[in-house]
Amino acid sequence: MSGSEPNGGPAAAEKSRRPARDRIFETAREMFYKHGIRAVGVETIAAEAGATKMSLYRNFPSKDELVAEVLREQSREAFDWWDEVTAGEDDPREKIAALFEALAGKNCCEESHGCALGNAAVEIHEPDHPARLVAHEHKRETHRRLLQMAHAAGAETDDLGDALMLLMEGGYMARVTLSPKGPVRNLAGAARALMRAYLD
Repeated sequence: MSGSEPNGGPAAAEKSRRPARDRIFETAREMFYKHGIRAVGVETIAAEAGATKMSLYRNFPSKDELVAEVLREQSREAFDWWDEVTAGEDDPREKIAALFEALAGKNCCEESHGCALGNAAVEIHEPDHPARLVAHEHKRETHRRLLQMAHAAGAETDDLGDALMLLMEGGYMARVTLSPKGPVRNLAGAARALMRAYLD
């Protein structure tokens, strides 16, 4: 980020005018996703944000709380995106297909490193860590939404919703391990196949 313009420039000047909290938050979000939560320290975040460690702690009580706040924002954005990509479909089956079609496109971009919430759940092991709690709540809500969509499409049990959850989680991992040109491209087709198997 700012390290490429140590002597300033338009981007650095624009960045410096933004509130320190915003700079710290956005820098932390980017670095956690690219490099991992444990790999990035508060000193590095503050330096990259053009702030001080003291400023970071004035705005966030701890690194754990900073991580949790980043994940809360990512969770909110994820569900806003979900609502947006499914809003144009009235048929419940098409809503599911639209969701997985959009997810394939999102995962196939070169900047994708998988699901930020899922990555956090894997990386953070302490059961009472605030960020882990946010990640687990996000996944519970994801599962609840998929169950609701499956039942709206005609499923009489939770099996289809469970299968769609597994497909979604597997899609994120397939993107990381098998590249955007791998099986993740067929997420919508796989979702349709599951619907045929469970509903027809």
